[in-house]
Amino acid sequence: MVQNPALIIVDVQKAFDDKKWGKRNNLQAEENIKRILKIWREKEWPVIHIQHTSDSPSSLFYPLNKGFEIKEIVKPIRGEVVINKKVNSSFIGTNLEEHLKDNNITTVAITVLTTPHCVSTTARMSGNLGFKAYLVSDATAAFGLKDQNGKYYDPEIIHHVSLATLHDEFATVLTSDELINRINETDHSILK
Repeated sequence: MVQNPALIIVDVQKAFDDKKWGKRNNLQAEENIKRILKIWREKEWPVIHIQHTSDSPSSLFYPLNKGFEIKEIVKPIRGEVVINKKVNSSFIGTNLEEHLKDNNITTVAITVLTTPHCVSTTARMSGNLGFKAYLVSDATAAFGLKDQNGKYYDPEIIHHVSLATLHDEFATVLTSDELINRINETDHSILK
């Protein structure tokens, strides 16, 4: 039996609202995820929320700190899976792979924060583990970064280069509108 595609929502947590991260691109990412999530819920397809956690009380991602909370805009509802992770990959140290395989899920759509880190690592591992992965470009975002020499790279550059390194190698990169259009096609088999 082929299961419907899973939506994986990575780290939509209040911690990323902190000013320490600096400038961010694609401020509409959460709104785009909300649109996709609405369709997933209407179709009763599997939704998996990934929540980053830290053992350090000083971390924004420490479970007792406000930053750990998933943002209200995509708050999990009853029946949706929430998986905690401690590293960039949603697969390492979690039961994500086992959950997908146990539920015959072979296709995933990946969204959210941040494009060069947890989203990229999760997309790479999805592809390496044999899942058909879609990465939604306007439902992800990046922050500006400095390289080893102190040169600053704008978040838009970081975002687009990260997507370019993933497309057609580990995942199919598409926009939320393109994903929604594919879902709305007659049998949505293009996502399977």
